[in-house]
Amino acid sequence: MPMESNIWKAAGLLAGCAVLLLCMGASLLFGAVHYSWTDVWNAAFHYDENDGGQMMIRTARMPRAFIAAAIGASLAIAGAIMQTLTRNPLASPSVLGINAGASFVVVLAAVTFSVSRMEALMWLAFAGAALGAVIVYLLGSAGRDGLTPLKMVLAGTALTALFSSFTQGILAVNKQSLGTVLYWLTGTVAGRSPETLTAVLPYLTVCWIAAWFISRELNVLSMGEEAAKGLGQKTAALKLAAGLIVVVLAGGSVSVAGPIGFIGIVIPHISRFFAGIDHRWIIPYCAVFGAVLLVAADLAARFIMIPEEVPVGVMTAMIGVPFFIFIARKGLAKS
Repeated sequence: MPMESNIWKAAGLLAGCAVLLLCMGASLLFGAVHYSWTDVWNAAFHYDENDGGQMMIRTARMPRAFIAAAIGASLAIAGAIMQTLTRNPLASPSVLGINAGASFVVVLAAVTFSVSRMEALMWLAFAGAALGAVIVYLLGSAGRDGLTPLKMVLAGTALTALFSSFTQGILAVNKQSLGTVLYWLTGTVAGRSPETLTAVLPYLTVCWIAAWFISRELNVLSMGEEAAKGLGQKTAALKLAAGLIVVVLAGGSVSVAGPIGFIGIVIPHISRFFAGIDHRWIIPYCAVFGAVLLVAADLAARFIMIPEEVPVGVMTAMIGVPFFIFIARKGLAKS
């Protein structure tokens, strides 16, 4: 039975990869201007920079598709790890203040100190994500009953509102930067250069691999901290490693695409439906399904207000908010 179950899980993962390839192909083909497969093939393997269609595919749509896939995978994996660490099904970088912290620090640096280099913004996003994570953990741990899922959500919600207010205050004082930053703050993968992804991709890739390598330990931790300690697990070291992975994945995603929400909530639950409770399967399922969701959402965003585009963060919110309410109404977030 376990072998048969693994075969079905592997088949589901391969099917997800096939859907991802189809979505990425559609992302290259469709938009305000449609292209043919011949145009895509030539742009990839016989590039002519004098051909406007090939230039658009090569410099805009290809980076956009790959960035959406990478960010979707990163946010989904980060959400799965956070839900296991906190034992809270509502945990995600967008809910627990991590995205908001990264966004605040990036906006502060970009608007107030005119920081524009991608490498600098990336490290600042890491720092902001870490700041948000630490504050939420400290607030959620305060009190006699210690850390609880409900207190984590409340602390994350409060911190998100606080950082959002700070961000809006900065933009209100520096109105000349409002147009540049506002579209990024809604969450978007449009208009990003290939260099934007190549700067952050090595860090994301290392964290994807590291997340899978700690998946066995996450299985043990999911049984409860006391049980994990009884089995000899060093829970403090595991939580630190997992926290660093979440910070890099969330911070890197924000530095590239802004604060895209709800993928970290929706995808881990869908992945568990197909993969069960084994994180050795949940992590790769999250990577594939998260990539599919964000690439598909970005594709759909092109057709809402043609020729204008809706930011992909709006599309993920339209999907994620009902899902968030559904989980809360089911009473899965226990205090």
